[in-house]
Amino acid sequence: MLIFRYLARDLLSTTLGVCAVLLLVIVSGRFVKYLAQAAAGELDAGILLAIIGYRLPGFIELILPLAFFLGILLSYGRLYVQSEMTVMVACGMSPKRLIVYTMIPGVIIAMVVGWLSVDVSPTGLRKAEALLNAQKERGELDGLMARHFHPLSGGRSVTYTEEVTKDGEMTDVFLAENNPDAEDGRQLVLVIAESGHHRRTEQGASFLVLREGFRIQGNPGQADYQITRFEEYGQRLGKPPQPRRRDKVDTMYTVELLDSDQPAHKAAVQWRLSVPILVLVVSLIAIPLSKTDPRQGRFARIVPAVLLYVVYLVMLNGARGMAEDGKVSAIVGLWSVHLLFVAIAAVIYFRSELGDQIKGLIVRVRQMKKEAGHEETAS
Repeated sequence: MLIFRYLARDLLSTTLGVCAVLLLVIVSGRFVKYLAQAAAGELDAGILLAIIGYRLPGFIELILPLAFFLGILLSYGRLYVQSEMTVMVACGMSPKRLIVYTMIPGVIIAMVVGWLSVDVSPTGLRKAEALLNAQKERGELDGLMARHFHPLSGGRSVTYTEEVTKDGEMTDVFLAENNPDAEDGRQLVLVIAESGHHRRTEQGASFLVLREGFRIQGNPGQADYQITRFEEYGQRLGKPPQPRRRDKVDTMYTVELLDSDQPAHKAAVQWRLSVPILVLVVSLIAIPLSKTDPRQGRFARIVPAVLLYVVYLVMLNGARGMAEDGKVSAIVGLWSVHLLFVAIAAVIYFRSELGDQIKGLIVRVRQMKKEAGHEETAS
């Protein structure tokens, strides 16, 4: 039990460290993307942390299997390089016992990943999609910020204001658009007003209402222009595009997917069940791959191991795509990939054991030759 606690503590601490680094990288990239959308007025800055929080279980679900895989390679690789694993083997720890000691925390990680995959991640993704859809339903002026040019009517016009109060009142407003009634379509309309606000009618129409200003109409570079002074000027705004209400498969609850006969839904169920199985399979692959020579270093097999992991994920995604298209059964498609990599893990394991036996036999033969040589010299 002492060896098991030592291995489990070292393995889990390494896994958590790798998971934290990978999670920081992914969350930072996604946060920068949302921050850019907020800067462009497409998202409300107040919901960015909420969206990241709802997406966090999905990120952890995908990161944790890779983190545990790398954790085994790094942790056991260090033990082999520092000859600690050699001492443990000399004290009677067999390779089979090492597999058992590794699979106990592996089962715990797989249970956590399964809980995230089946229950938590779809719920969080559903709430994040609801927030994003609510942002798409906002009016054109809901994301208006002071001292920023804001496009209107699908980019056909643009507005600018020096200040926006909490009540939505704007001061020193500027509006520019192409005159839609002009024959050549090049006539420009500029509107300058002291103040303005957003107004909705009972019929649902939306207007930008400006007060106390001038409307200038004409072709740029020509003296033929018209200036109109107004007390109140209304610019009708376009309706925001309605987001599709069709639920994405990844946002659907697992119970809903189980009650469906659609191939895409069956493939999604098998994918959610495949993620925890992935943890166990890559653990079996990582154990023999972590065995390194002290002269090679603990990072000697990281690159080929990661490439093998990537191939595993690509094949799983490919099997899911084929299952969604109805080309293969979801169970046969995804589980055949798992069985293939279980076989690969077995081949790597027995090859490693055979290599150790051959090395041991060579060492014994050399020792026997040395002993025979000493005996001849003594005689």
